[in-house]
Amino acid sequence: MADFGGELDTFRAEARAWLEENFPKSLRRSEEAAMEAAMSGERPSGEADVWRRRIVDKGWGTPTWPKEYGGGDLTPAEARLLQQEMARIGAFNPIVGMGPGMFGSTLLEYGTEDQKRRHLPSITRGELRWCQGYSEPGAGSDLASLQTKCEDAGDHWVVNGQKIWTSGAQYADWCFCLVRTDPKAKKHEGISFVLINMRQPGVEVRPIRLIAGSSPFCETFFTNARVERNDMVGPLNGGWTIAKRLLQFERSGQGGMRGQGQVSIAEIAKKYVGLDDEGRLADQDLRSRLAAHMINAKAHALTLQRATAEARGNLNPSATTSVMKNSGTQIGQERAELAIEVMGACGLGWEGEDFTAEEKAAVRQWLSGKATTIFGGSQEIQSNIISKRILGLPDTTKST
Repeated sequence: MADFGGELDTFRAEARAWLEENFPKSLRRSEEAAMEAAMSGERPSGEADVWRRRIVDKGWGTPTWPKEYGGGDLTPAEARLLQQEMARIGAFNPIVGMGPGMFGSTLLEYGTEDQKRRHLPSITRGELRWCQGYSEPGAGSDLASLQTKCEDAGDHWVVNGQKIWTSGAQYADWCFCLVRTDPKAKKHEGISFVLINMRQPGVEVRPIRLIAGSSPFCETFFTNARVERNDMVGPLNGGWTIAKRLLQFERSGQGGMRGQGQVSIAEIAKKYVGLDDEGRLADQDLRSRLAAHMINAKAHALTLQRATAEARGNLNPSATTSVMKNSGTQIGQERAELAIEVMGACGLGWEGEDFTAEEKAAVRQWLSGKATTIFGGSQEIQSNIISKRILGLPDTTKST
């Protein structure tokens, strides 16, 4: 595998050539749009399915995973270059969602060989979808207070309880889920990590309609749902450690620059606001705020590149993902707000022929983006992690 230096230039050239030859130009869209399509339940067909099969055969759907499970065996630096080259031509990775983005990476670290062989290949091929069973009505920010029960039934486990905000649950085939296996233990110590087949009678999913007009989040009810003995990941009552690692992978993905491949905010502003006689954006105040936003976005992107370089061969995220999660989601929200502002009255479109598809999408992205500083651990939760695990500040929540 290539390391750092001249060999990365060689890899970039190879990736660029392969993408130019294999990516159907008619499919140009941003990574964010590809994720939204996947969360809507859309299955690839036509040229989209051709692209899926090509990138799966190359192993680049899950680029840093081992080849033996269908991955590309790339270094983090190579994977970053691949992402950049895809964004350059408007290509996207069709292998998206919680399977490749969160669960698969966690299973690579904590799963048995049998579990990896059974579950990872279908994720790398984009054949099965996964959802996350973490939050409950009484266990959101204080996730360790979860009460969904998992009881020993001899040759299998039985799960009863309710989860909420289970994104994409109505389309999911499987759920990686936190359950309470020892109600008498301390709340962090009585939790296990199990895999639940969503296609069984004991699972009921109710989509929640959101302000943006979509229903990506769901309520999920388990009534005597069955979990096989070999679908508990890690030791009994040892799920909290695995849960925290998975959240690091989730936040690592959220800390990336959303909207790669989108039209730049500067180009949108030029289109709707116009230029003055000197070729500058006509609104001086907006010009200053756009410049500040673009500087912050560039600084975030460069920090991601530096973190990739510093990681070398280490594929595992650290507590610094909390920093990038807060930074990336704030920048994404700021961009959405600026886009609505520069579009003026055109940025209020919801439906009808009076608004373009770009304008209607901007409104929905602005509304749906409000959730990004909440899900995956709220901004306040990330700030606590940063203060304790990175800055080493004292825990002021402990009683004296």
